[in-house]
Amino acid sequence: MLVVPSVDIMRGRCVQLVGGKPETERVYGEPVEIAQRWVAGGASYLHVVDLDAAMGTGDNFQKVAELISNVGARVEVGGGVRTLERANELFGAGADRVILGTAAVKNPELVKKLVKTAGGARVMVALDSRSDKVTIDGWRSRTEKTAARLAKEFERIGVGSLLYTRVDVEGSMRGVAAREIKKLVESVGIPVFASGGVGTLDDIRAVKETGAAGLVVGMGLYERKFTLRRAMEVAEG
Repeated sequence: MLVVPSVDIMRGRCVQLVGGKPETERVYGEPVEIAQRWVAGGASYLHVVDLDAAMGTGDNFQKVAELISNVGARVEVGGGVRTLERANELFGAGADRVILGTAAVKNPELVKKLVKTAGGARVMVALDSRSDKVTIDGWRSRTEKTAARLAKEFERIGVGSLLYTRVDVEGSMRGVAAREIKKLVESVGIPVFASGGVGTLDDIRAVKETGAAGLVVGMGLYERKFTLRRAMEVAEG
């Protein structure tokens, strides 16, 4: 299983939020420097999110582009990707993979077009869930569709991978939603990455046992609950 450090950007700074709520932000420094630190520690892949773009309160595209060009690792980018133009701008900046969340759920045709032009391997769909239903619009609105149902729909479209986040434990370090992750992994044939609630090495072991292809880790790393090296050892062991 691949461990993917998260670099979330708000107002040009690297932050972590609890449950996606802006008022809970913890600031950890300059995004490019943080990203370089994770790569120096062994990360081969980074998960970058433009939180301002996701929430419709701003745009950190230039900072994201700067980060991509200054790290020796592949980078997937999400947050506010709502048009083909923005996706292509991110690809042009060097993003290895682009993540669509709200836009994918609201407009599957957009996903089809992006898969056709960029290739499914470069397209990831984020399924952010609360109480077994997928949420959209910066986690503020809940749909009536389950992650498993949407996962199958996007797999048929040709999406290359999925990112499952349990919203109510995101940033909490209170434990992962292993049962839900396993259910999703078993419902599709494409790689599933997981996120949310990681606070211990045992949480990493639990996600590994679900069969997930990767685990995005944020707060647990930033709050030094474990090192990136140990996390990688557990995931790869």
